[in-house]
Amino acid sequence: MELDPSTFETMSPEEFAQTVTAMSDREISEVMRGEHRGPVLEAVFGRFPTLFRPERAAGVSTTTQFRITGGPDGHPHDTFEIVIDDGECWVCEEPGDDYDVSLMMAPPEFMKMATGRGNPTMLVMRGKIKVKGDLAAAAKFPSMFDIPKA
Repeated sequence: MELDPSTFETMSPEEFAQTVTAMSDREISEVMRGEHRGPVLEAVFGRFPTLFRPERAAGVSTTTQFRITGGPDGHPHDTFEIVIDDGECWVCEEPGDDYDVSLMMAPPEFMKMATGRGNPTMLVMRGKIKVKGDLAAAAKFPSMFDIPKA
């Protein structure tokens, strides 16, 4: 199996998680260094608002920045921000310097987190995800989404 952006429109979050689960860390890293990196990241981040559960985010106002490393030469990382405010969630098109928490990780760890295959807390403890800013916001973030599982 491989991550083919042309299939994302018809692929459910669960099917996407199954595809990623079948891939090795090396395979994920290779895909994310190639031409599909942008479309894969855009598809994953584009689904966050649909997976958001506002009832789990009562009173939360936070901006979480994701910096995904491991890109091709000349473009070593991509940055996305997810904003949660007043029961709504959206992906900010122009990430900035004003965020509550920033998470930096390689593509395999991001895909593990995005598909429920990896425990974000354990990935942080093992140094696979670097956290800058509000640790409590980082810890609460996954609980506000229905992360698809394979």
